[in-house]
Amino acid sequence: MSHSADATLGESSYPRLTRSLSAVESWGFGLTAHISWTALVPAIHAALGSQAIFVWIPAVIFGMLLNYQVKRLGMHFINVAGGTPNYATKLLQNYPGLARYAAIGYLLNWVSYLAVNTIVLRDLIKVNLEALGITCPEIFLDIGFTVLPFIVAFSGTRALSILHLFFVIPAFGLLITFCVQGLGWLAFSDVSPGFFPSNSSSLGFVDWTKWFFFVTYATYSCETASSFVADSRHPTQTLRFLDVAAWMMPPIFLGGSWVVMRLATDSNLKDNAFLNLVAASQPFWGKSAAVSVSFLLVAACLLGSATVVSNCPRILYQLALDNHISPVFSVVSRRGVFVPALTLTLVLCLVYLIWGDVARIVAIGNIGWFVCFMLFHLGLWLRRDRPEVLFGRISLGILLLEVVVLVVGGLAWGWLNLLIGLLFPIGVMGIDAVIRRVAFPPFHRSWWMRRYRTRPVVIIKDSVILQVFILIFLLCSAVGIGWLFGVKLNKVTTAAGENLFVVLLMSVAFVGVAIACWTSLPQVVAIAEAREAAEHLFTVAQDGILVVDDRGIIQQANPATESFFGVNPSELLGNHLNKWLPALVYYPDQWTKRSEQALLRNGKNKILEVSISDRPHQDFQEYVVILHDITQRKQAEEILRHSEAELRQEAKHLASQLVHSEKMSSLGQLVAGVAHEINNPVNFIYGNITFANQYIQDLLSLLQLYQQNYPNPVTKIQEKTEAIDLNFLIADLPNLLTSMTVGAERIIEIVLSLRNFSRLDEAEMKAVNIHEGIDSTLMILEHRLKPKSDYLAIEVIKEYGDLPLVECYAGQLNQVFMNLLANAIDAIEESLVISHPSFGQDKEISLSGSFRPSELLVGETLCKRGQIQIHTQLISEKQVVIRIADNGLGIPENVQQQLFEPFFTTKPVGKGTGLGLSISYQIITQKHQGELQCISAPGQGTEFVIVIPLNQQTI
Repeated sequence: MSHSADATLGESSYPRLTRSLSAVESWGFGLTAHISWTALVPAIHAALGSQAIFVWIPAVIFGMLLNYQVKRLGMHFINVAGGTPNYATKLLQNYPGLARYAAIGYLLNWVSYLAVNTIVLRDLIKVNLEALGITCPEIFLDIGFTVLPFIVAFSGTRALSILHLFFVIPAFGLLITFCVQGLGWLAFSDVSPGFFPSNSSSLGFVDWTKWFFFVTYATYSCETASSFVADSRHPTQTLRFLDVAAWMMPPIFLGGSWVVMRLATDSNLKDNAFLNLVAASQPFWGKSAAVSVSFLLVAACLLGSATVVSNCPRILYQLALDNHISPVFSVVSRRGVFVPALTLTLVLCLVYLIWGDVARIVAIGNIGWFVCFMLFHLGLWLRRDRPEVLFGRISLGILLLEVVVLVVGGLAWGWLNLLIGLLFPIGVMGIDAVIRRVAFPPFHRSWWMRRYRTRPVVIIKDSVILQVFILIFLLCSAVGIGWLFGVKLNKVTTAAGENLFVVLLMSVAFVGVAIACWTSLPQVVAIAEAREAAEHLFTVAQDGILVVDDRGIIQQANPATESFFGVNPSELLGNHLNKWLPALVYYPDQWTKRSEQALLRNGKNKILEVSISDRPHQDFQEYVVILHDITQRKQAEEILRHSEAELRQEAKHLASQLVHSEKMSSLGQLVAGVAHEINNPVNFIYGNITFANQYIQDLLSLLQLYQQNYPNPVTKIQEKTEAIDLNFLIADLPNLLTSMTVGAERIIEIVLSLRNFSRLDEAEMKAVNIHEGIDSTLMILEHRLKPKSDYLAIEVIKEYGDLPLVECYAGQLNQVFMNLLANAIDAIEESLVISHPSFGQDKEISLSGSFRPSELLVGETLCKRGQIQIHTQLISEKQVVIRIADNGLGIPENVQQQLFEPFFTTKPVGKGTGLGLSISYQIITQKHQGELQCISAPGQGTEFVIVIPLNQQTI
């Protein structure tokens, strides 16, 4: 597998750090460096005596400044894990090589700390066992104390942080007690040797640089809490603890060192940490000094090792995320275990452990560490104008001092150690380059991702059996070892026995936690995390969540319920739910599992979807009620239904319009075609009548000359003259030609009316004569105005006003006139009945003007005459009003409300489509931006009023 395979994995394709640690748990890691002071102070005290305080003072000051600076950077890089070394890579992002070197140098120092702790613990046990005459199994102790923190670390972050916190609190409390009580004893005890020494020796610059280089191992590492910002639930609180950690440095590093310097004065103590601390604490702790110091030293070693396996993987993880090292180190399981990063940390620790020399491990590890802080201060100075940099210009001075300390102090510790320390990070970078390129599956992130996503091949259905077997094995081993120690300790009881007891006690505690980590603790952690997740969901859920008892009384309510009921959730407690949802009466076991309830609040109705589920317990029954506001959804559904109905109606209307438009278009084309075809022969006939009349007149003149000159024609001519009635023919022939001329002229007028009505050449808006359109429509309908066998002719009364040309769609407006006039004729035909006795009581109709008398006496029968009145007028608003009124039966009010709806008609089936008035309304209101009104009453006739603008551009 090539490294390119990793590139195909998206950033979201693998687990990331989750904010699972509480702020207190992260604070515990921030105290590790303070406790590590116990391992450093004897060496510097043995070398410098009282002058050691002058090394501690500047180291503490620089350490405090570092804490404040790291806190500022942490606030800026709130999601960056690993703390200081990864902040350094951000500061040196323009120099990736230096950034990578600095971070790895910092890492190697922490790894060396674990190896040193293992050796210190081994030596402590070895010394005490030899005092009891017991041979020390060094190899087993080395492996045991090295692997022990990794066992816990491989089980998850939470277990390790809880274990660390449990022991760091008493250890730190004991350390603070030592410092404060020792200073108090020096200042106020009658047997005190005095707070200040009676004489002092000088301190050379080389010695100062050598030991300043040494003590920064502790003073620069008090910012460890920042490494856990990315997985802290309260990152800002974690970072604020750096202030506390900074102010804990003076009482411990300065105060504690002063106590050791003044009370551990025996030269035979040399640099033994245990002996120096016991000698310093015995004056005020008495017999408990040895046990307390043993606990303190063991706690410092084990807690330091726990911090190493917590801190180092996060450094590697962030470096991998930032592409400084192989992506495989960015892998983290869903339980928060950095398997590849922990594996590399273990390998590096074993490399240190093989050397087995504490002095060399410290010297080599501290060189990379010191260089890291030099580069860190360089980055601060390079970015001194950025808001995240707190002491940019001071950092330059610290950097220059650190360069001198590295050269002088590093050489004082041995040039070979200095060289190895400088090259070791480069060697690790080389290892990383090999990991990137070697086609070994576990060296690549994709292999781990597939492993995490795949279920294990072997699934233990009953894991309890396995857990019990592991627990029995580990506990039996612990009891066996304890029994062996008990046998030995019973033979001889010494201070060494008590010290071994402390070591054994701490070791068993770690073993016990390891047992729990691999047996019941994962389930406990999973349960706790599930509970926290449920509580978090309960708090942040947007839906209202209530817990009610078996009587419906509210026991719990989440914050979201306030938006539903308008009261604080605490005010809901103790009340029955039907106080707000009246439909939920009686007890919850009778409620519908899912229902919709109405909630009246502030005069507004809300619709809530209510889901109810029971949650049985051993001693009681309760129910979870989930409220979801579906008011907007219901409104949207109602709007959607209304919109669908409107769209269906609109589609139906558009379809009818389309059909009608197609029919009218076809009719217009047909009318235009017929008019054109009629027009040609009529023009031919009409044009030849004049010539025919002239020819006939000439022939008649010639015939008259023949009669005058030949008054006595032959017998056959006389007979033919009598047969054809020549005199009548001569008299009637001119009349015949005149009638033909009148008929041809009538046909021409009809054709012209048809052309005006169809208006195929005026599909667009033009200025036209409205009266011509009305007259053309009346001419087309003239056959319906003539008298019939059962009623008289319908009279049309024209009251045309003085109208200018009107801008309109002439063809469409003619359709409106046709529909309205045809409906008026239909209404009149329906009302006209000859010899109907009720007509004798009819009155004259007057809607918008005065109709002529509507009743005529024909013989002895009273007949009602149909009348249509057409009135046009130009009003002051530059609008044209056209009124078309009839004296039919009229229209009831309830029918008038539906008159312009599509497909509504009062005519019999097959006689009306219900589209005429609807389309007319659309043409007037939408096409011409006008108005179409109906004024009618039963028995009073009907009047349609059309109002359109004179000029459409002015709309």
